[in-house]
Amino acid sequence: MKIFQQSFKFLALVLFVVLPTSIFANDTKKEGGQVDTKEEVEAYILHHIQDSHDFSLFSYTNDAGERKHVGFPLPVILWTSEGLVTFMSSEFHHNDDGSVIVEKDGLKFAKIHSKIYELDKDASEVKFDEDHHATNGHKVLDFSITKSAFGILIIGLLMLFWFSKLARQYKKKQIPTGFGRVLEPLVLYVRDEIARPNIGEKHYRRFTGYLLTVFFFIWVLNLAGLTPLGFNVTGQLAVTACLAIFTLVIYTASGNKDYWMHILWMPGVPVLIRPVLAVIELAGALLIKPFSLLVRLFANISAGHIVVMSLIAIMFTLKDSLGVVGATGLSFVLSFFITLIEVLVAFLQAYIFTMLSALFIGMAVAEHEHH
Repeated sequence: MKIFQQSFKFLALVLFVVLPTSIFANDTKKEGGQVDTKEEVEAYILHHIQDSHDFSLFSYTNDAGERKHVGFPLPVILWTSEGLVTFMSSEFHHNDDGSVIVEKDGLKFAKIHSKIYELDKDASEVKFDEDHHATNGHKVLDFSITKSAFGILIIGLLMLFWFSKLARQYKKKQIPTGFGRVLEPLVLYVRDEIARPNIGEKHYRRFTGYLLTVFFFIWVLNLAGLTPLGFNVTGQLAVTACLAIFTLVIYTASGNKDYWMHILWMPGVPVLIRPVLAVIELAGALLIKPFSLLVRLFANISAGHIVVMSLIAIMFTLKDSLGVVGATGLSFVLSFFITLIEVLVAFLQAYIFTMLSALFIGMAVAEHEHH
């Protein structure tokens, strides 16, 4: 346990040292930088909920008209036509329209709409077609540590630290202390109210670890998304799809003979109907169930972020009609109220995902009585 504690303290020290000293800025001249119009607000909100290659906390425009971005860069890891290429995201200077070209290991790269392109060797700028697609470059395999990936790593390390400490207290048969007192009732709730009744007494212990991991992973990331850090990990379709695929693999691999018999050759129905039911059941098990898991989590979390950001934007869009004080007061009251609801939604979405995962697993391992 001392290793975990030392690792956690080391990580905290690194973040404390690195974050303040890694603040970087885009010195490109830009008029104003304010977001005032409806179109600018909509574009800003959509940009806010997307993933990014750097970790920006906030931005401002100084007296010289330079746009400054406070945050820290993240590593860009690309597999190109010449092999692996790495550099820091600060090389792009927060540019996302392809006007900044980064030269690394004899190759040229540009970032367009959060996608990194490898340009032709003789290219001095990005050329676009009428649909604003780069014509003198191609996308590369991007394995970068993005803002969402960074958030996953941080939350993963925190969970490892919390539950390792809780497990050590259980081994010593001690009453949990500290943050363990918060975790213990939630652990028991997931075990006794989600895993046991949905999977059954015989099999629930095999899957409780996964269900606990999924529940706390989603819940903590949902809460982190409500902080000023601006995480939107569970609002990324790739993340929710991976979680749904994990559940799909588990209940597919754990399915017993009865489960597959009811899917592929449904007993108790006419023989001519069984092939049709098999197609429907396979589509439900392999497509519809995981799709419902990933879309529900993605849509609810993304919608919550969009609503909160839209209410905050009231102070800018309605300041002419309501005045600065009126628009700010209305924005604060509404956004505060919705944020309180989002705290409940953060728990609710973690609960629903875990409950449905347990239900799907329980259906796969259930033993049927044959008469």
